Amino acid sequence: MVELHTGRYCDAGTEERVAHELDALVQGAGLAVRLGLRVHAGHGLRIDNVGPVAAIEAVEEMSIGHSIIGRALQVGIEEAVYEMLEALRV
Repeated sequence: MVELHTGRYCDAGTEERVAHELDALVQGAGLAVRLGLRVHAGHGLRIDNVGPVAAIEAVEEMSIGHSIIGRALQVGIEEAVYEMLEALRV
């Protein structure tokens, strides 16, 4: 198993950089699969940016707990989980 670090994607400031970093994640996931590895992803993923990473076919699991708990402080755990589940629907 390999976990792709999504921090650069999450911190990208422009649409062009976001697209570039997302492409790097897609390429990395593809390489991992070709090497026989399972793919996880995480670091900095939030409701507003998790969808494109969730759409990468090779990604089986994402580290999103920190985002959910942070959001739960504002809206409660039930709503935070619901919002993330909606964001993950691709």
